Amino acid sequence: MAADWATLRRTCLLFEDDAVLALNKPAGISVTGERHDTDLVELAAAAGETLYPVHRIDKVTSGLVLLARELAAHAPLTRQFAARTAAKSYLAVVTGAELPDDGVIELPLAVGRKNRVRIAAPREAIRRTGDRWSVADSEILPGKNYPSTTHFHTVHRDGERALLVVRPITGRRHQIRVHLAWIGNALVGDPLFDRSGTEPRTALHSWKLRLEHEPEPLDLTADPGPDFWAALPGVTGNPDHLLAERVPPHRGPE
Repeated sequence: MAADWATLRRTCLLFEDDAVLALNKPAGISVTGERHDTDLVELAAAAGETLYPVHRIDKVTSGLVLLARELAAHAPLTRQFAARTAAKSYLAVVTGAELPDDGVIELPLAVGRKNRVRIAAPREAIRRTGDRWSVADSEILPGKNYPSTTHFHTVHRDGERALLVVRPITGRRHQIRVHLAWIGNALVGDPLFDRSGTEPRTALHSWKLRLEHEPEPLDLTADPGPDFWAALPGVTGNPDHLLAERVPPHRGPE
């Protein structure tokens, strides 16, 4: 395990200082404690390095993950996520190219049977008004629900697929995956919603993160690898121009 962590740390390192470590996590490994899978925190601990996750991304999601190297740094960083002052952007490839250039999904989430996250309303209750998806308060099912908001910008359309920059305003578990699926645009390769089994991975990537940190703010970017771009078969060569030319500025909370 120690050797595996040394290799992973070296190849995935984005940034480190005395307080934090930022990695470009590959898809297929958990950040921490996900059904007894070997995870980043466990691998690091086996190699003698103690890390505290500042936030989590799903096992199937690749990209930027921030870990604290000391508890004194962990608390002020996690508070920024709780207060929604950390600016987060993801890249996603979804099925269906008929999406607006910009959209807002405001659909409350709930936890259903077998601990599965779902929209806290019947699917037929979801209404699209212009570029916004929502449900009326009267349609929300009884029980605990969690108001959830996701913004997206459509960067590129490729046949029956689209590349989105997604910004979760709230940070609920599986929020991006559930929101996109329930409006009819599931992530390519998502095992929760794409049962075709033809894709090698889920096309979701944690791309950018900005938050306050001493001595200066962190403004981090994790470039997606070829395995992510494979979800867009019409894109060849270096796809970075799609992001450089067509993505709005990375902003803080509104």
